[in-house]
Amino acid sequence: MKLNRILTAAALSLTLALAPACSRQAPETAGSTAAGAENPAENGANDTADPAANAADAENPAGNSSDGAENPAGNASTDIPAAENTSPSSSPAGAPDYSQPSSWAWMETEAGGREADIFFVCPTVYSGSQDSFNMSLSDEDTKADFLGAVNMEKGIYDGSGRFFAPYYRQIGLNVYEMPETDREPWLEIALADVEDAFEYYWDNYNDGRPVVLAGFSQGADLCVRLLENCFDEEDRMDRLVACYAIGWRVTDEDLSAFPHLKMAEGENDTGVIISFNSEAENVTDSLMIPAGTKTHAINPLNWKTDGTPADKSMNPGACFTDYSGQILSEIPELTGAYIDGERGALKVPDVSPEDYPPGLDIFTDGVYHLYDYQFFYRSLQKNVQTRVDAWLSAR
Repeated sequence: MKLNRILTAAALSLTLALAPACSRQAPETAGSTAAGAENPAENGANDTADPAANAADAENPAGNSSDGAENPAGNASTDIPAAENTSPSSSPAGAPDYSQPSSWAWMETEAGGREADIFFVCPTVYSGSQDSFNMSLSDEDTKADFLGAVNMEKGIYDGSGRFFAPYYRQIGLNVYEMPETDREPWLEIALADVEDAFEYYWDNYNDGRPVVLAGFSQGADLCVRLLENCFDEEDRMDRLVACYAIGWRVTDEDLSAFPHLKMAEGENDTGVIISFNSEAENVTDSLMIPAGTKTHAINPLNWKTDGTPADKSMNPGACFTDYSGQILSEIPELTGAYIDGERGALKVPDVSPEDYPPGLDIFTDGVYHLYDYQFFYRSLQKNVQTRVDAWLSAR
């Protein structure tokens, strides 16, 4: 398997505190609905495919072309989807202009009967280089990988809401070789773009609709930071269905610093954060949850926050997708899960590292970060709609 360069979903991020970005006026060319990658939920599954190979290969941009995923922003239709530590002065210039459809991987403006919106932040697809630490938005190859990574998770969300996913100058994997305190200037660039994109969406497209924030890995952490910085106003929290911040930690310190943040406590509460990090039972340390750290989590099978185990019979389907979003393999009842009381990790007992390898040297055997979404795909897909319905019924 082609795992030697970069794992699409394998980036981490850290705490930043930026002021909300400025808003902009909507482009006259804004279309109504995105026409791009297929919805995985509507595609047939191939149970004979190798799920581990599919997941690992699909999340390695170096080993995938974007041939299977159309670029919605490039379609002519009514659908506009749209190392060594140095100074950020060497970062790529040119903040995105979110009034331009080309700054969006997806921008669905037609509701199609859906009453909510999804704002999705892509995981890491950029590896970085000796003198480059943030993705350049003129790098078309990396942008193709970016779109593919978004498509891999899109099917979980897009049945429940219009889908918005901005391109942004995300940090590269090489940034994670730096000490944590040295990463912040590069992450400021990424977060500033995400905040700018969200403010643009909010001012021009939200129009009072409920919103789901969602991301994975670096994208998950940036979603939490977006909550911290841009949702401390009552009207915004009132419109938040949930924040699916999967593949990143949320600690007591985070909640204490930002009292408007709340963790999910069940399957249908709203205005909350849904977060978990999958790992084998013997793992005691990872980049997502360092030894001695405890994160908050919820079990995506039984929606419990304690150690109550969920048997694999409760798992409606693990789905392994490609860069078009198509489901290549679906395995019902692949694994159960329970939350470890000491680490807050989501322990996954019914699979093995041999079948589901970590994919990058920064992860040890038994760290199932790569599969956080894939293992619990159908359960998450159902839960997004459950929370949207709960928000709507309360109004």
